[in-house]
This record gives sequence, structure tokens and C-alpha cells, in this order.
Amino acid sequence: QVQLVESGGGLVQPGGSLRLSCAASGSVSSINAMGWYRQAPGKQRELVAIITTFGTTNYADSVKGRFTISRDKAKNTVYLQMNSLKPEDTAVYLCNLQQYSRDYWGQGTQVTVSS
Repeated sequence: QVQLVESGGGLVQPGGSLRLSCAASGSVSSINAMGWYRQAPGKQRELVAIITTFGTTNYADSVKGRFTISRDKAKNTVYLQMNSLKPEDTAVYLCNLQQYSRDYWGQGTQVTVSS
């Protein structure tokens, strides 16, 4: 089994920054990709950013130029640097890991952007 532990969420003012971290542990052996999704109240879960085992990244159009995903392969950890945050970025952010055609999810961390 794979466990994902997220950290770094919180309350920030518009224009501010936050850095999310997600550490994978357990039966981690051949990660295909790790990424971040978010879900706001009353909305569907959406992809924010993803990074593959080859280092290829993909971002939602709404966060391009503001968010950066990175990883530490040795630590099985993925990061999401979020800059120029907007109120519409408010959501629960969930870490995702893809391995052997299976998806694993973290418990989520709340990000609230408000003045």
C-alpha cells in the first residue's frame, strides 16, 4: 500500500504564496507520475499540475505561470510552489500518485486565499 502525506496548506492573502509538499511512503517502487489536484465546494476535482517520472510537467491553464511543480525522487516527494494566489485558487488540494496503473490519493490540504 502507498501512503501520501500532504502539508503546507493554509490561509493566505491574494497575491501571496504557499508551498505544498507531498511525501509518498510504503510500497513505492515504480512511480509513473505524481501530481496535484484540487476540489472547491460544489465543483468537480480538477488537475492542477503533474510531473512524470521523466520530469515532464503539465499544468492547468488557470495556474500556468503562477504555479511550479517539482520533485525530489530520492525522497519520493513532490512540491507545488504557488505564487500570485487568487481567491479562485481556494480549494482542497489533493496529492496523487500513479503507479502500476493505479491511483493513490492523499487526504488533502486546505488552501484558502482571502483578504
